Amino acid sequence: MMHYRYVRIQGQELAENTMYAKGIFSMCWQLVQNDTMEPEDADLFREIDAWFVDHLPFPPPCRNQEKVVCFFKTENSDEMLRMIRPALWLLEKYNHPYYLVYTNTPGEIVYEDQYQVAVRVPGVLQIEKLQQGWD
Repeated sequence: MMHYRYVRIQGQELAENTMYAKGIFSMCWQLVQNDTMEPEDADLFREIDAWFVDHLPFPPPCRNQEKVVCFFKTENSDEMLRMIRPALWLLEKYNHPYYLVYTNTPGEIVYEDQYQVAVRVPGVLQIEKLQQGWD
């Protein structure tokens, strides 16, 4: 089994500022702001978010709204991933698709702390022609 250094939880929708798949916090906040979540579920997500605000550094590139996305470091993010599980449950409850993306090559790292990296995204989607099919 290959060992991956980074993991990101992301959805199908693109964030307007990065043109990159939205992360789990953006997806959950969207469900809260659209009144999709029942009040007790919205309160649960607010508790989850507050825990992360207290325990996970807020990368300066994110604070400055630069075109970056964050990946958890797999080597020491067990606590982070354990605390995010209820948010995954909320996404599942409201039938909101998400993906766990594991990688060793997230892109150009512009910020790093104990738990995460922030990676610069070009902000432009690269659209390529379909490959020739198998005959």
